[in-house]
Amino acid sequence: MSVALEVRGLTRRFGKLVAVDDASFEIRRGEILGFIGPNGAGKTTTMRVCATLDLPDEGDVLIDGVSVVLDPRGVRRRLGFMPDSYGAYVHTTVADYLDFFARTYGLRGKDRARMLAYVKDFTGLTPLEHKLMTSLSKGMKQRLCLAKTLLHDPALLILDEPAAGLDPHARVELRELVKALAGLGKAVMISSHILTELSQICTSVAVIEAGRIRATGTVDDVIRRARTQHQRVFVRSLAPIDALLKLMLETPGVETARPERGGVVLEVAGAEDDLARLVRRLVEAGMDPIEFSPKATDLEDVFLSLTAGTVQ
Repeated sequence: MSVALEVRGLTRRFGKLVAVDDASFEIRRGEILGFIGPNGAGKTTTMRVCATLDLPDEGDVLIDGVSVVLDPRGVRRRLGFMPDSYGAYVHTTVADYLDFFARTYGLRGKDRARMLAYVKDFTGLTPLEHKLMTSLSKGMKQRLCLAKTLLHDPALLILDEPAAGLDPHARVELRELVKALAGLGKAVMISSHILTELSQICTSVAVIEAGRIRATGTVDDVIRRARTQHQRVFVRSLAPIDALLKLMLETPGVETARPERGGVVLEVAGAEDDLARLVRRLVEAGMDPIEFSPKATDLEDVFLSLTAGTVQ
């Protein structure tokens, strides 16, 4: 699939603060990229530049090959941006809201009617089209904002914290909508602090902290790289917990150790061969291990291992 978004050496400064520092990554059509990082990492600034709401100090962003610097109007025809918050217009119905934005996108006549019917049907808003925006639930308001974002059939969707404040049912429904959009060949860039949610829908990730991209690639590749550097292990043995805990804290490569569920949870630096040496040490020290369980690495582990929570 062709590249829908290409971020090239993006840098954005606010006085002495470097909010985004030489960031580079890409998204292909049909991919869902999870853009993750702690608060103040530069996520929103990056997305604002991608959405032509801000200009970079250095570098460029290409949407379907069109530069946000050289041709922002051309970019906006190819881009759909869903911010983390938006206004609900008093005395405005769902149908009126969508019709207004369809007109601003230049849709006329049958094309406008066809697209309005399509986005309402796709997002499940057809039965609610005569309801006032202010009467909608949080989940339905998110669907309405997504419907508005889809009206001009963009190649790339940028969704900033779309699941924030949604109940579990609404999050599942939103997740299925995002998957369906990727299945239609659209590229999706989505930021969220709900990492378990992202792990279920994303095909790739970009991790950012203090304005710099710390890791990028497919979810499997990023997790595999993190696993070679850091792992969490649960150990249970026939030896007293105090003796087991003392031995582990004295073992090179064991970063932390704490008692839990009748055993010890370890944070271990290294790959699988380091875990094998750890098992050998337990046996040689007479600890009689009866359980040694590495925890499966997920996006939350990757996030914690790659970031320190630094705020700029």
